Amino acid sequence: MSQPLQLSADTAVKLAKELKVPLEHLMHMPKHILLQKIAEMAKAEAEPAHEPDAKGEETP
Repeated sequence: MSQPLQLSADTAVKLAKELKVPLEHLMHMPKHILLQKIAEMAKAEAEPAHEPDAKGEETP
């Protein structure tokens, strides 16, 4: 049986909120899955938002 992840309480709460999973699920999530989800979150944050500006044109 795998042991719970070694995370601080603050980190665990923030990750559970960001991943939209219950805290109990996060603490028993396989480490490789958690790392993959964190990488996906970081990639999404790093990508520039291509939202239309006030003129309806996309910003680069």
